[in-house]
Amino acid sequence: MTRQKILITGASSGLGAGMARQFAAKGRDLALCARRLDNLDELKAELLERYPDIKVAVAALDVNDHEQVPKVFNELSEELGGIDCVIVNAGIGKGYPLGGGKLWANKATIETNLVAALVQIESALEIFKAAGKGHLVLVASVLGNVGVPGTKAAYSASKAGVISLGESLRSEYASGPIKITVLEPGYIESEMTAKANKTMLMVDNETGVKAMVDAIEKEKGRAVVPGWPWWPLVEVMKVLPPRFAKYFA
Repeated sequence: MTRQKILITGASSGLGAGMARQFAAKGRDLALCARRLDNLDELKAELLERYPDIKVAVAALDVNDHEQVPKVFNELSEELGGIDCVIVNAGIGKGYPLGGGKLWANKATIETNLVAALVQIESALEIFKAAGKGHLVLVASVLGNVGVPGTKAAYSASKAGVISLGESLRSEYASGPIKITVLEPGYIESEMTAKANKTMLMVDNETGVKAMVDAIEKEKGRAVVPGWPWWPLVEVMKVLPPRFAKYFA
């Protein structure tokens, strides 16, 4: 099934902007939201110049403003004449070793990556239930499969929560009419991974995003992207003793 009208949160840069570019190239109409409206306006102008036949709607949205999430989703849906697919992508990578005295950093990560994701999920499902169909995509991380020490502890926990929510929804909607996809990206070039010291495992934004978009288009239930080398690595993560988790941080 082709989902023509796609909403992406956290679309002002990184993976969100990359997905927007690739979906636009496929002729899809886009609803893009993020905190940085100026970046969204620039992206909209770029996409419409390259693909004048598509529709692009943009809106400023801080996903931690929970009352605004359903409001903005509904406004964008009205502007596009409906939403077929919502990609819950907005997230941050802040963090500090637990007990290190920077609770605020870990709290911000849990609130943005997990609590705000829940709000986006609820808002998307409301739209889909009214329409009788839809595709919900949750962007998690390969690190959601393992507890990671140090600065990524809260991040990996938040993404584990997203995976769990996605798996619950996959069970609930196993027979439709709403499709659920849980994406687990590895290291893909973006603002969030700019400081990650994983050059051997890092793929460029275009390659990584293509793997994400392909999985979304196929409406896979759960996908590690890109599949190589991350699919076998995820399976290894699940069975390694905890002391080895630091090597994936």
